[in-house]
Amino acid sequence: MTTKMTYKTLLGGGLAASLLALTAGTASAQDYTFRLHHFLGAQSPAQTQMLEPWARAVEENSGGQVKIEIFPSMTLGGRPTELVSQARDGVVDLIWVVNGYTPGLFPRTEAFELPTVYLNDPVATNLAMFDMFDGSLAEDYRGLEVMFLHVHAGQGIQMASKEVRSPDDIAGTDLRIPTRTGAWVIEALGANPVAMPVPELPQALSKGVVDGAFIPWEIIPALNVQDQTDYQIEGADMTRFGTTTFQVSMNQGRWDGLPEDIQKAFRDASDRDWVAEVGQIWRDIDNAGIKVATDAGNTHITLTEDETAAFMDKLGPVVDRWVEEVSGQNIDGAALVEEARAAIEKNAAQ
Repeated sequence: MTTKMTYKTLLGGGLAASLLALTAGTASAQDYTFRLHHFLGAQSPAQTQMLEPWARAVEENSGGQVKIEIFPSMTLGGRPTELVSQARDGVVDLIWVVNGYTPGLFPRTEAFELPTVYLNDPVATNLAMFDMFDGSLAEDYRGLEVMFLHVHAGQGIQMASKEVRSPDDIAGTDLRIPTRTGAWVIEALGANPVAMPVPELPQALSKGVVDGAFIPWEIIPALNVQDQTDYQIEGADMTRFGTTTFQVSMNQGRWDGLPEDIQKAFRDASDRDWVAEVGQIWRDIDNAGIKVATDAGNTHITLTEDETAAFMDKLGPVVDRWVEEVSGQNIDGAALVEEARAAIEKNAAQ
């Protein structure tokens, strides 16, 4: 009692009330601090051009109630393959991760990774996934609240020392890929898939563990891949050999405990306009990546229409293989492929 009276006497009732309100406000703000964990470096375009602007947009939408702290390069521990479980188990609040680091866990979304489904348009593909999410993809993400999905510009062929212009040039080589659908692409071309998270690629190239990789150009400057490769190969009209899907997702329990206005702050920052912008971001950083390689003296090969068609003929069975694979999970893969192609085409025409 004496302590309370002294407190009021020294500060005055009004000031004391203000301090209490400030303390309550601070506590509330602390409740909305989120940790976002991912596998690339702090200076990677994925962080500086996508994750940071998105986080700042959420914070602004919340009127300053939300703070998102970004932890790159797995600084909170674990391996990239553990990011999904970290989010589902509540070890972290938010993740950005390659879906394929946990093979088979997001089977419906894999439809967008397939060669001949994804060709060359990350903007249209992001919008297609956004449009299809509630009706066709959401079941993949139990235990997670998806903020947004996206793809990169698609798998190009990056070779340490071998020039590639036909599927026969690929046969027998060892190639890195992060996803099971990408592994099927490599197998269809008669090569040997080697799975590894992307940060391990430079060392694998330098030690000859792999002869090359199916990976987009955007990773070149982030990992100095231009120093370990001589050739970058893609199809006509920027055609790629499938792509990779990514997610930014929140722990489901954390999401469910948020008030509607805070949820709205996240949703408004993750809308259709944003996923279209993300597609353009990844197209632009891909263009910047290939420039780094060519400026370093690497050879950028664009296949002719006929050379591209020879690759696509080899890769058509990859779609059939995927359809058969997911049928064991009671998923109508053929219908999903058709829906994904139609949604991409529709959004490309807008």
